[in-house]
Amino acid sequence: MAFEVSIKKDFGEFRLDISFKNHGDRMGILGASGCGKSMTLKCIAGIEKPDQGRIVLNGRVLFDSKEKINVPPRKRNVGYMFQNYALFPTMTIEENIGTGIKRDKEKRNKIIQEQIEKFQLKGLEKRYPRQLSGGQQQRAALARIMAYNPEIIMLDEPFSALDAFLKDTLQQELFETLGHYPGDVIMVSHNRDEIFKFCDTLSVMDQGKVAAGGNTREVFKKPVNVISARLTGCKNISKIQKINSHELLAIDWGMKLKTTEEIDQDIEYVGIRAHRLLPGNTNERVNSMKVELVRYAEAPFEAAYLVKNAMEPDSKDIWWISAKKEFDSAAIAGLPKYLVLPPQELMLLQA
Repeated sequence: MAFEVSIKKDFGEFRLDISFKNHGDRMGILGASGCGKSMTLKCIAGIEKPDQGRIVLNGRVLFDSKEKINVPPRKRNVGYMFQNYALFPTMTIEENIGTGIKRDKEKRNKIIQEQIEKFQLKGLEKRYPRQLSGGQQQRAALARIMAYNPEIIMLDEPFSALDAFLKDTLQQELFETLGHYPGDVIMVSHNRDEIFKFCDTLSVMDQGKVAAGGNTREVFKKPVNVISARLTGCKNISKIQKINSHELLAIDWGMKLKTTEEIDQDIEYVGIRAHRLLPGNTNERVNSMKVELVRYAEAPFEAAYLVKNAMEPDSKDIWWISAKKEFDSAAIAGLPKYLVLPPQELMLLQA
């Protein structure tokens, strides 16, 4: 199983110019709202027509602007689960599931019943979408897709409409279901946690283009540029001035930092995740910063401190997030005198 996408589409103020490949992995597209994630899926599905480029699924050309190929959506065999599930409101659940099945009546009914059993919709067959919960609607939408055995499944923000408890439950159900699916899966989301949990590979999108890509865990561990660092959750990023191959000045934080990784000429920023800073009580450790509290926010299980370099009054703030030892502890009293930015945790970033 494999697909290849290389397309361009001009919307006037916005231009989509994206290229990626996948080979049987669960792929994620991570980006902020309006970056072109959903538009990319619509182009693959045939809902939108690119201005130029090529889309190939398992060796079958779905779109080629040079060869004037544009396979209709109904013939692409692409499963697309919309953000709002797009169930037909005037059809029952069993009628919705059967819409894409091109078989005789007996075989069609058998497939519908198989999907109803598989997605735990027994007893809901005669109900309409408005009579279902959000989780039941999602299962019905996925059952409709799986009923016609698509070559690729595309999920557009599949958990955005769900509350936190239901989201966790349905995420696990969906991951288990699609774990047995033999085709390619693409999930687009602005939620980095969903992408990290589900996707083997990742493309980070920004303003209609791919900013970074690769193995999901590697992209999170070592983002190559500022936008991919921010979208994968890095709160602390500073402009730098290179001193030597393993030392830099973090301009925004007003401190010199030693790095484990060699600083290439194209590096313009340094970042560190808020969970990776370490507490300290002296300035003797490498990359120690004496801190003063700017603001504090408390959650049930962790404490978030916004601090600044106490030795540089004009320096910009930096986040430190620490797990709370006790549920009701006064975590604000836990801010150390110094924080340490370990050299091995620093991320060297291109612009």
